[in-house]
Amino acid sequence: MTTETTGAQISEKTPQRTGFFRGLSGKLLLLTVTFVMLAEVLIFVPSVANMRIRWLEDRLNTAAAAGVVVDGLQDVQLSRPVQEETLMATGTKAIVLRRKDESRLIAAEDMPPEVDAQYDVAAITPLVAIRDAFDTLLFGGDKVVRIYGPVGDSNAIIEVVMEDASLRKAMLIYSRNVFFLSIVISLFTATLIFLAINRLMIVPIRRMTTNMQDFSVDPADPARVLEPAPGRDELSVAGQHLAAMQQQLQKTLKQQKNLADLGLAVSKINHDMRNILASAQLISDRLADVDDPIVKRFAPTLLRTIDRAVGYTTEVLSYGRTTEPAPHRRFVKLRPLVGDVAEMLAIDPNAGIDFHIQIPDDLQVDADSEQLFRVVHNICRNAVQALMNDTGEATRMISVSAMRTGSVVSISVDDTGPGMPPKARENLFAAFRGSARSGGTGLGLAIARELVLAHGGTIALVEKPTPGTLFRIELPDRPVPLDAFRSKARP
Repeated sequence: MTTETTGAQISEKTPQRTGFFRGLSGKLLLLTVTFVMLAEVLIFVPSVANMRIRWLEDRLNTAAAAGVVVDGLQDVQLSRPVQEETLMATGTKAIVLRRKDESRLIAAEDMPPEVDAQYDVAAITPLVAIRDAFDTLLFGGDKVVRIYGPVGDSNAIIEVVMEDASLRKAMLIYSRNVFFLSIVISLFTATLIFLAINRLMIVPIRRMTTNMQDFSVDPADPARVLEPAPGRDELSVAGQHLAAMQQQLQKTLKQQKNLADLGLAVSKINHDMRNILASAQLISDRLADVDDPIVKRFAPTLLRTIDRAVGYTTEVLSYGRTTEPAPHRRFVKLRPLVGDVAEMLAIDPNAGIDFHIQIPDDLQVDADSEQLFRVVHNICRNAVQALMNDTGEATRMISVSAMRTGSVVSISVDDTGPGMPPKARENLFAAFRGSARSGGTGLGLAIARELVLAHGGTIALVEKPTPGTLFRIELPDRPVPLDAFRSKARP
């Protein structure tokens, strides 16, 4: 799949920009207004209760002022017109001034109405005040209430009887004013918060979102990489990481394209090489019939080498369609296989490189012999090349050892070369990046790791105190099916 096709598919799935109230900006504005209104409601509940108490206290104070004046006139009874004017001025039905030993009716209607509820303004708790306030708001307006409280700091008690219609009207006006004021405050606050957060957050997020949409259309275009804004806040850091990820993705896409081109070229080359090797195979078959001791000595090795080369070219041709083929595992003796690796390496006797095989003759490993051969051969070939490039005078030696522990076979390939450089260690099993020598591709270790993992095993670079490189491969046996175990266990 090409980069252009990938970008086209991504762009088709990219959602279109939504409306204002469906985006973050609109949601932020609505949430801010909602939360401010909720806060205003929480403030309104105690404030309307407090407003009711203050209103009642004002009425009591007005009635107390009139009561104190009249009480100063001993044995004087107000005339009916004066009482009516006093009641109308105070908005009450009756006014009573009580002292410790006496009570005096200041003014009252001819037929005082029946009282529905009574309140002591000096003994109202906050919860009771809130309850009474909402009771008046929701169910008041046609009730007669009795209200009493102290007159200043004296021992006198002023008591009035009144209708709660005027109280409810005042509370409704107060609630309306608070409501409209809350709307104005919430909108003003929401606007300020919206402008601030939109400038600090929404605009950078929208910029990154737009860049990601543009980048998905053509990820290979360097001009589409985000230019991160300077800063150390979270959005700036996110933008910097996004730009780094886009640059890394472009490098990866470029490597994938190069690998695809390389794979196509290798497939073409191997197609022709397989035909050439087929001809060489026919000629090598005839060499086996030549009655010459030297030819008979090298002919089997040559035949096995050509057979493996033909197999490798076939696998390379199929690699473009699939991964490495699944291993065809069976128990094979490990020592002869490593011996074939030593013959394939064809180490020059004058190179001064010793190849030691320290494997028991009866040690068997459950593996695909051809794939295990490739694993050991790739590692040993790297070791030989490292020793050939080493100009030191130390002993040059490659040692392959193995041992079985339970159902796991451990294979060690040790050399006395210069060791792995730090750069090669960082990308040890990465193709085209894990090479330890100049001009290398790093494919050997990458192929070895893939084949070992296909066997369910592990391969790792082991640290050792002496110079050189030590690779350890651990291959477990396949689990034995229960039916197969029972069939073998039957007499």
